[in-house]
Amino acid sequence: MVVKIGIIKTGTIGTSSLLELVLDERADREDIDVRILSSGAKMGKQQMEDVTLKINDFNPDLIIFISPNPNAKQPKNARKILTELEIPTIIIGDRPGEAAIPGIKEQNFGYIIIQADPMIGARREFLDPTEMILFNADVLKVLAITGVFRLIHKTLDDVISSIKNNEPITLPELLVTENEAVDAAGFKNPYARSKAIAAYNITKQVAEMNINACFKIKESEVYIPLVAAAHEMMSSAAKLADEARVIEKSNDSVLRTPHRRDGSILSKNSLMDNFR
Repeated sequence: MVVKIGIIKTGTIGTSSLLELVLDERADREDIDVRILSSGAKMGKQQMEDVTLKINDFNPDLIIFISPNPNAKQPKNARKILTELEIPTIIIGDRPGEAAIPGIKEQNFGYIIIQADPMIGARREFLDPTEMILFNADVLKVLAITGVFRLIHKTLDDVISSIKNNEPITLPELLVTENEAVDAAGFKNPYARSKAIAAYNITKQVAEMNINACFKIKESEVYIPLVAAAHEMMSSAAKLADEARVIEKSNDSVLRTPHRRDGSILSKNSLMDNFR
């Protein structure tokens, strides 16, 4: 069976950028077929309704809805539309989405809430397209090296496997803390693990600073240096994550978990070893 996966992206968080690619990194899986609908950067009522309603045209077996703050007004409306489709659905969101967990459970959806997927410093005086890309590049590095993306693809692969094999589906209820992330990363060296934990926690703090700077602080002489500082912290977190991976490389212990064509996951730690 080929599992049809519909991904709805509204607005953007770091995880949005490469979500579909972590499921099929070599573009050779034969057990899934993926379609993406996106509202772009905007999260207005019309954009949200357009992409959410249209996903049903693909007749998906699984829907993944990813958005900043799934507890905000328009993501809430989109979730309501999704309940009417009666298709297994997983909500992916950032730290403010923790408040949505009770409602998501009530709707019988699964969820993956990532604490270290920070809001960007979206103040016009500071943020231009170049800074936006640099920030997201740093976020992606932290999400990848600390194990967040590996945890996501393993979690989604478990659901896909259940659908493919006509087994009962257990949708995830996952709040991604630093411990869940670095456990999935599979670090062998304790110093590498410690650097990854540091990177994850700095990134969580970046989110708090940018939320304050963008929504709570009104004085430009205060919020401009604050968003700039948050982005400097994000850059430092990415460097720490990079250092963690370099340690693992120097020990020849980097965990690699590619997909086979049938969707199952291989594993090895030494570069020249055969996969298990």
